[in-house]
Amino acid sequence: MTEVEESKAEVRGPQVLPLSVKAYHALGEMGLIPKQTELLYGQVFHKMSKSPLHSFLAMRLLRLLQTLVPTGCLCRPEQPITCQDSEPEPDLAVVRGREEDFYRNHPHTAELVIEVCVTTQDHDRSKLRAYANAGVKECWFVLAPDRQIEVHLQPAGDHFVERAIHGPGGRLISAAVPEIALDLDALFAK
Repeated sequence: MTEVEESKAEVRGPQVLPLSVKAYHALGEMGLIPKQTELLYGQVFHKMSKSPLHSFLAMRLLRLLQTLVPTGCLCRPEQPITCQDSEPEPDLAVVRGREEDFYRNHPHTAELVIEVCVTTQDHDRSKLRAYANAGVKECWFVLAPDRQIEVHLQPAGDHFVERAIHGPGGRLISAAVPEIALDLDALFAK
């Protein structure tokens, strides 16, 4: 290539090379991916530190859900869901199956995913496409400052068809797991 041809060649900036879920796992097993990360759309993101309010609500929800989750389902706190090009770690996920079913592989979908949002609403909402693509039936975003829960239902391709806000106050019953019913005042009570 001559000097003139080189100057006419398209100038390219830095490119992001996406990681597959398989490569993410391999790099993690070799210690090359830092802890406290999650894979979203082929990119590795550091997970944000949790505020006391976030931890309080996540623990309260875990305690409540463990008493409500029906036989044949598990409540998994901060555990991965393997999606097409992502592996988010929701604060809580209700999945069908037994512990033994996930000995070799993470679940690929969930009945219900819950993200507690104190300061991370935009980041948590960015996971919706991955959850919809994985066929997660229902997503809750616990909007702590507003004492509300934003619910997304009916995955269709890369989005959810329905969105509703519940609270403050009232009772929320999961559409995907009707045994899960929460009194929102009790959830947010100090």
